[in-house]
Amino acid sequence: MKHLFVFLLAISSFIYASAGNAKSKPASTEGRPWNADWIAAPFEAGDTYGVYYFRKNIELHIKPASFIIHLSADNRYKLYVNNTLVSLGPARGDTYFWNYETVDLAPYLSAGKNTIAALVWNEAQYRPEAQISVRTAFILQGNSANEEVLNTNNTWKCYRDAGHQPVPGFFFAASKGEMVDMNQAVKGNWRAADYDDNTWPHAAKVMNGTLKGMSWGIDWALVPSALPAREMTYQRILKLRNSFGLSVPQNFPGEKAQVTIPANTTATLLMDQTFETNAYITLNFSGGKGAGISLGYAEALFDKGSHGTRKSNRDDVDGKDFIGRIDSLIADGSNGQSFTTLNFRTFRYIRLVVQTKNEPLTIDDLYGTFTGYPFKRTAVFNTDNTEIKQILDIGWRTARLNAWETYTDCPYYEQLQYIGDTRIQALISYYNTDDDRLARNALTLMDHSRIAEGVTRSCYPTKGTQIISTFSLWYICMLHDYWMYRNDNDFIKNKLGGERAVLDFFSKYQQPDGSLKDTPYWAFVDWAGNLAGEVKGADGSAAIYDLQLLWAYQWAAEMEGKIGLQDYARIYNQKAAQLKATIQRKYWDPVKQLYADTKEKNGYSQHVNSLAILTGMVPNAAMPAMAKKLLTDNTLTQCTIYFKYYLHQALVKAGKGNDYMNWLDVWRNNIKMGMTTWGEVSDLQNTRSDCHAWGASPNIEFFRTVLGVDSYAPGFAKVKIAPHLGTLTNVSGDIPHPNGKVSVSYKLVGKSVVPIAAGTESPKADATNASAKKELNYGKWQINISLPEKTSGILVWKNKIYVLKAGANSFLI
Repeated sequence: MKHLFVFLLAISSFIYASAGNAKSKPASTEGRPWNADWIAAPFEAGDTYGVYYFRKNIELHIKPASFIIHLSADNRYKLYVNNTLVSLGPARGDTYFWNYETVDLAPYLSAGKNTIAALVWNEAQYRPEAQISVRTAFILQGNSANEEVLNTNNTWKCYRDAGHQPVPGFFFAASKGEMVDMNQAVKGNWRAADYDDNTWPHAAKVMNGTLKGMSWGIDWALVPSALPAREMTYQRILKLRNSFGLSVPQNFPGEKAQVTIPANTTATLLMDQTFETNAYITLNFSGGKGAGISLGYAEALFDKGSHGTRKSNRDDVDGKDFIGRIDSLIADGSNGQSFTTLNFRTFRYIRLVVQTKNEPLTIDDLYGTFTGYPFKRTAVFNTDNTEIKQILDIGWRTARLNAWETYTDCPYYEQLQYIGDTRIQALISYYNTDDDRLARNALTLMDHSRIAEGVTRSCYPTKGTQIISTFSLWYICMLHDYWMYRNDNDFIKNKLGGERAVLDFFSKYQQPDGSLKDTPYWAFVDWAGNLAGEVKGADGSAAIYDLQLLWAYQWAAEMEGKIGLQDYARIYNQKAAQLKATIQRKYWDPVKQLYADTKEKNGYSQHVNSLAILTGMVPNAAMPAMAKKLLTDNTLTQCTIYFKYYLHQALVKAGKGNDYMNWLDVWRNNIKMGMTTWGEVSDLQNTRSDCHAWGASPNIEFFRTVLGVDSYAPGFAKVKIAPHLGTLTNVSGDIPHPNGKVSVSYKLVGKSVVPIAAGTESPKADATNASAKKELNYGKWQINISLPEKTSGILVWKNKIYVLKAGANSFLI
């Protein structure tokens, strides 16, 4: 049996207790040049796979009140102070904007001897697709003269761990598996103060550490990371689903317990977290000289015999094949061996396989450390509807697993920040949290990703250059979203140059009538039929691309008109008007009363007609009829879970918002299939990724559509409240706002016998005492709305508009 092996030496204190509490502080070096060096192992080119340990001891007379340092590495680092993990990074960027973290080490230092140690690794050609790299190196700079005692130079020791080897093979754009032979690994706790590093060589200088803009040529242009430290929380693996070849204590792995595998035995344990998670896995074990240990991670199990192509209910384990990423190692026979993954793993199921030789091996413990961007869920949706709560909880988990140092499309396979995915993820952040730092970081990275032609890369950061040109148009929509939901005109104003570059790129492919011809690169729209990037008519045009460009012109014109240049606003409005006329002429089918995919009118989709509604192509009077077709005409190419976000927006605009709960069958099917996160596509048996945040749009729409809270002016300066309650009669919630929060509550009061959905007519009352009976039987709505200071708005209720002021607003209507 071929083993894949991995190793990261033991942690003696819980990671979650240290990294989660390390407080980043703003750099106060006041822009002065750094005098620390980038260092690495001596006599190495630094361009091959390797795991390296760096150490330095310092003496302090007293415990300092503050001890601020800045640090970075290529590819990655974990920094320990006196055996406690205090920082990991750097947050991914590119060589022109290479991030460094700022950490106050004072809480972890003491009077006397202190040991600062760093684990640095370079996955080289096996590194994740999102990892840009120059070569292996590490840098640490003290914030002031006192802290410069820790500056990286040749006073640091550095040692390469020979036990680690790369793992080529199965495709993962995210990190691959690790392998290590513990017999060749560094022995002992190399992070401890009493560790003997006398045989370790001194580190070698690679180059000077240089801040961005302070050198005419540079490999790492250092900039401060704009992100907080990621969350690190201790997490037990909850259930053992089956075991073969050994007897396991009843409480394992949910509680710490020893499990012994006899000599000359092959044992397999299948464990279930019971929900998908991201976690660094730690395995502590003893003995077992020469034993092979394999740890596998899977989002779900595959139907036996399907060769990894078909999944059924995710809760089922019988009749299944385990296929997934593998970490493996060879035991050296000593006590207290330990393994922690270099990168976090995404999984629901973990399979542990141990094959012993002539000695038994004892599992001392196995647990995870959950990690993610430290979002705090500040939005509240109060209801006694358990289905709504479940959908929101699954969506929140999905969004969290796809947020770390960037947003990601999926945590298991790729971990890439795709623009199409990220637009929805950023909106989830705006509606569910008061933290927009990750969204700002995403917009900045996307701006950095633009190539010389002006178009953005499809995802960024990335070591490659994949272009989904249509995603550049969603980037413009993302800028508009941020402008509307967060009060930061200057941030968006500085991004308008990129918006203009993108639209200039597309203008080169517009025909004289404004229609796009042969939209370049990968013209992906949705995983639905030919909309994955092949749709176009005989003249090279298609409605879906023209509509996306139209929307981008509309968003751009609005931003330019308010915070940019009026000349651009005028140009974009003219281009939008021309494009609207062309779309109407080329694609409108007066017989079907729908917009066709191409001018040949031989195909129709929910996608095209949804965007037609959203871009103002459809007159208000015609929207209800078109919405009905979108819901009932199965000959239309159907949106997958991703593009249903736009379909639902269109249906709400067309007046169907009270039916929102009727549109959630895809999400209900996810739940029926045992999913704990939302899948990549609607076909759950054949989906690749089980965790795609682009499917978490209900975490927007339960607040924006059902509770009805939306921005009504740039910066959320005004609030529009237009609820669509359907059959809900008692619901309330809070939504974060730049000035505080928006709170709403809706309750049907009175002696209600038959609740009437908001926005519908009451049944006719008896002729006798009609008005009294109407009020008595069907009640009125008690509506309470609280807006933050300096914020006004409107309530739209049954086609009437009520003015809202800052503070409390109450209505009985």
